Amino acid sequence: MKILISADMEGATGVTWPADVMPGRPEWERCRAMFTSDVNAAVLGFFDGGADEVLINEAHSTMRNLLLEDLDERAQMITGRHKSLSMVEGVQHGDVDGIAFVGYHAGAGMEGVLAHTYLANSITGVWVNDVRASEGLLNAHVVAEYGVPVVLVTGDDVACEDALGYAPEALKVAVKDHVSRYAAVCRTPARTAADIRAAAKEAAALAVRQEPLDDGPFTVAVEFDAEHLAMAATVVPGVHRVGERKVAYTHATMYEGIRTFKAVTTIASAALEEQYG
Repeated sequence: MKILISADMEGATGVTWPADVMPGRPEWERCRAMFTSDVNAAVLGFFDGGADEVLINEAHSTMRNLLLEDLDERAQMITGRHKSLSMVEGVQHGDVDGIAFVGYHAGAGMEGVLAHTYLANSITGVWVNDVRASEGLLNAHVVAEYGVPVVLVTGDDVACEDALGYAPEALKVAVKDHVSRYAAVCRTPARTAADIRAAAKEAAALAVRQEPLDDGPFTVAVEFDAEHLAMAATVVPGVHRVGERKVAYTHATMYEGIRTFKAVTTIASAALEEQYG
């Protein structure tokens, strides 16, 4: 049994503030250890549950946040940028039986600690076939096309509630309870590590490859906080305006959909100005 862990940071134990997840900040350095603790707890739990192999894919920002030296020696990790499938890199090779979303968060326009979708502030909403989408939902559509079930989700309580919509059978572990975008009631790392390890052990039983899901086409809509970002995004082939600040595109598969989404967010990031967004 091979498990892939997609590891994001905003949903990690103790994380509540932008500086907590911004590489190079003192707060980020402190929170890296708690992020690593969450991921390592999942690794240990999956091995407890019978996994033969656990591969971690770094999925936050520069994708160089986890402390490799503190991970269980049986695990391996994909770290750094750039990757064909970004947050779920590694799922495409046909040998993954289940995936865990560790440290995930709610999407843009939702409640939740540090809620966003790819871009911290500039995207105000994402929809897939008219359903508001988090990164979890986007990635769940991608992995389903490879027959890989989502078996575990960790993050704040809102992220766990969001996961009920895209991975109802998955085990969920809330490491903190949302108070506001920048505040949460947090459990200690010792407690969350124990909770995640226990859930991962149980979740291993759900890691059974399925028939690849052909559920397209997918229409993805992205709403920005400024008109010029929507205009800039239309340089991506197939992306068109559907509103003053909103663009959309349609693809037959979510593999194509997520790659176009990455292109849209990259172009929008390049169009941001320091003072006026």
